[in-house]
Amino acid sequence: MPSALGIAKRVMVGRPMRNEMLGETLLPKKIALPVFASDALSSVAYATEEILLVLSAGGLALLHFTWWIALAVGLLMLVVVASYRQNVHAYPSGGGDYEVATTNLGPKVGLTVASALMVDYILTVAVSVSSGVANLASAFPALNDHVVLISVAVIAVITLLNLRGVRESGTAFAVPTYCFVAAVGIMIVTGLARIVFGSGLHAESEHYQIVNTTHYNGVLLVFLLLRAFASGCTALTGVEAISNGVPAFKPPKSKNAATTLAMLGGIAVAMFAGVTALALAGHVHAADAANLSGLPAGQEPRTVIAQVSRSVFGGSSPMFFLLQVVTALILVLAANTAFNGFPVLGSILAKDGYLPRQLHTRGDRLAFSNGIILLAGFATLLVVAFHASPTRLIQLYIVGVFVSFVCSQTGMIRHWNRLLKDTADVVARRRMMRSRVINAVGAGVTAAVLVIVLVTKFAKGAWIVVLAMPVIWLVMRGINRHYAAVARELALMEDETRVSLPANNHAVVLVSKLHLPTLRALGYASATRPSRLEAVTVHLDDAEVEALKAEWERRNIPVPLTVIDSPYREITRPIIEYVKRLRSENPDDVVTVYIPQYVLGHWWEQVLHNQSALRLKSRLLFQRRVVVAAVPYQLQSATARIERAKAQAQAASFQTSAMTKPRPPRQRTRLQTLTLENSELEAASLSEAVTPSGATPIADCPDRQQVCLAGTLRTVRLRPRAGVPVLEADLFDGTGSVTVSWLGRREIPGIVPGRRIVVRGRVTTTGGRRAVFNPIYELRPSAAD
Repeated sequence: MPSALGIAKRVMVGRPMRNEMLGETLLPKKIALPVFASDALSSVAYATEEILLVLSAGGLALLHFTWWIALAVGLLMLVVVASYRQNVHAYPSGGGDYEVATTNLGPKVGLTVASALMVDYILTVAVSVSSGVANLASAFPALNDHVVLISVAVIAVITLLNLRGVRESGTAFAVPTYCFVAAVGIMIVTGLARIVFGSGLHAESEHYQIVNTTHYNGVLLVFLLLRAFASGCTALTGVEAISNGVPAFKPPKSKNAATTLAMLGGIAVAMFAGVTALALAGHVHAADAANLSGLPAGQEPRTVIAQVSRSVFGGSSPMFFLLQVVTALILVLAANTAFNGFPVLGSILAKDGYLPRQLHTRGDRLAFSNGIILLAGFATLLVVAFHASPTRLIQLYIVGVFVSFVCSQTGMIRHWNRLLKDTADVVARRRMMRSRVINAVGAGVTAAVLVIVLVTKFAKGAWIVVLAMPVIWLVMRGINRHYAAVARELALMEDETRVSLPANNHAVVLVSKLHLPTLRALGYASATRPSRLEAVTVHLDDAEVEALKAEWERRNIPVPLTVIDSPYREITRPIIEYVKRLRSENPDDVVTVYIPQYVLGHWWEQVLHNQSALRLKSRLLFQRRVVVAAVPYQLQSATARIERAKAQAQAASFQTSAMTKPRPPRQRTRLQTLTLENSELEAASLSEAVTPSGATPIADCPDRQQVCLAGTLRTVRLRPRAGVPVLEADLFDGTGSVTVSWLGRREIPGIVPGRRIVVRGRVTTTGGRRAVFNPIYELRPSAAD
């Protein structure tokens, strides 16, 4: 039975999924759009506001530039979308910008892109969640004092949803995303209709005056307009996520990803243009509370999209509150784009040796759980450090994403140049040249925007990102150098084929007192037949040592007992020095130290026992040519726990075998399902598959009879017999297991651990094991196939 922590994990995260179920997590376009595009779509909620906030520094007279800046941002988004459509066709493996840059520009540039993307993903979570909570607070001002706590709680909820798996989180996020698109669409259509039919729009800030402004002209005006453009470019964040997530799409992956990217571009540009048009038509004035004259005292100004919806629907309309709720949801769920991109990128970097390899491992629900938790942790730190302020966090934003844009598009230019050299087909060359032009335009435009962003936002907070990226780059290089050094140290030499054997094995059994664990350790050490065997104890108390020696002689233990002096009552140091002395006297020998160790059934008992053994093991592991062996002795609390586990396993086995009988199976309760071990869940799943296949449960199949068996191969091994190769596999079906053997075969395609298979043959018993020799077999496709 799992521990209480394991049951809690299963309640929150869900039941573990088998590897073969990975194919079931692939996304259709209708789910992939909200999963990967929520970041870019949510930018509609604050991109217009960021432009207006910057222009407000020059007063109301500069707001007419909003149209031109919005037009430039929209065109830039279309260029970037068109460029990334080339990426998903050329590099569908999911490496995205990192893979493009590494392949075409080299590993160092690839690491630059990776560090930029990692920073951008972390900021995406922090900015999106903070903006969503701020937008919710615009509709419900009472929340303003609790935005940090709410933001942290929201990150925790999104983390749990993603730990449950990409497909499950995508389904949960699809409804709010589509509701947001529909609500904004209704708002735009309704607002335009009111303008056309003469009723007009009037924002609540229409009569507010912007104070504390500065007069801008000449170079200063150009700089301010560039700052506004750079702030508006936040609308482009998240466009690259689809190119990083191509493997998550259903086949044909590249085509579906490119189609989803085109849908994203069209929807985002239309919504951004519509919101901007309504904001200008309603005379929305956006500025800090201190710079707005006419704003009631103690009141925070509403967000731009809240003012627009209020002017379209009215302040008491259900549509106003609905739009605020779905806007808050889409802003929060925009973080999900990062939760899908960061773990995949971390997995690829870990596979390449630039991050800890734990990030390459999938969790219970086939998601990269360690990457998800790491992202959530860093994003939470940012939210707390910046007090969940979107205005402060937005200054750090988009630097990383534009670094990846530039490197990716430049890499694609080199990619097409390389292919054009080896391509003679006229049609293919024309297509490649068209793609190269698109990527060249994308590289040029995004490079210009990157310069603008760095110049205009550096002093506002972008310097933090500029500093963080090289730090991450150096950390990843250091991890890679470490892995490379370890690999070189562990690699076999070209002529190194034999295993070097020690001259002798000197066995040392550590003894504190003469009891059952000591006798077990002595017996095990004797069974290994060492060259020399001795028991060693440390002299801490005269009476205890004399009693031990007397008991040793009385019981006639056939192993010499060595007593080591310890004038300062230490245990670890005298033993370490004694082992070192043995090693120095015989450098070619191996010293094996056997440590009796209690196995306990309760966590609190660990605090009371084995502390000296743990310290000794940790020190002895640093000694060359010294082997440390822990000899376990199960105390009653541990054996009782083992017996309970056996009883539960037998009950589960009986239940799963009963499921294969003709009578209807008894349904498990939710609690029973939660308390099953992973092996019991697997047994239940396999036993359910036995009856539909027409196979006989292994537990019921008779000896020396032809049977049909179905199950999963748990282990596969090559075991030669009398010089003849024999390929063996253990077949498990939930009710029992049987060994399947193919005589004279070294390997068979498809016979691998985890494969589902149906075999037909005669069951025999040899050496106490049930086996089927040279059966007819049929490989069953897995869900991933």
